[in-house]
Amino acid sequence: MTTLALPRKTLHITALAVPLAGWTLHTTVLRRRLVQAQRDPLTSTWRREEFTDRAQRLLKRHPDEVVLILADADHFKQLNDRHGHAAGDTALAAIGSRLTEWAGRHGVAGRLGGDEFAALTPIEPRHQELRLDHLARLMTRPIPYGDGRLPLTVSLGAATPAGVGSTDLPTLMRAADTAMYEGKHTGVVVRASLGHAQVPSINGRREGRPGTAARTTTRP
Repeated sequence: MTTLALPRKTLHITALAVPLAGWTLHTTVLRRRLVQAQRDPLTSTWRREEFTDRAQRLLKRHPDEVVLILADADHFKQLNDRHGHAAGDTALAAIGSRLTEWAGRHGVAGRLGGDEFAALTPIEPRHQELRLDHLARLMTRPIPYGDGRLPLTVSLGAATPAGVGSTDLPTLMRAADTAMYEGKHTGVVVRASLGHAQVPSINGRREGRPGTAARTTTRP
């Protein structure tokens, strides 16, 4: 009886393990698909909503040392018109890749839409200036494309809770956005101050940005 019971028990356990292994594989595949859906397919950076969630969590963990970057490709329409949309996609992918590299494994990078990106990462205050200089150089490196290279320039604005006087993510983003446009086409990272955070905004975006025109209503 004992010699027969052991194989039957083993067979029973094996029979249970097969569907369990199949379910584990299914769960793993499903999780990967969910993560992929949260990423921008062209740049592999996080989509706006996922970036915002992750950035909020980082802010709570490192309120005294995070740096928020807003990045906007310069002359992007001209690049598309001159070299084609494939070249434009290559430029966007390069911006996303370089921001991700700069943010590192402890940071987060996202594509907010079009040619606009953001990144947030913890950096000790004494190292921030050096890291921002490195980012400025990183974003001006030409991009290998076909048999040649594409020129790349990116406008960059940086905001920190200490510089802006707030740990509120929308406030930091508005300040970084304003600083970025203040230094448009200069090739340097403009650091936001308290004044940049006080610029009027509509729906959390600096007044005057595309899509922020206030609607007017005519009364009889």
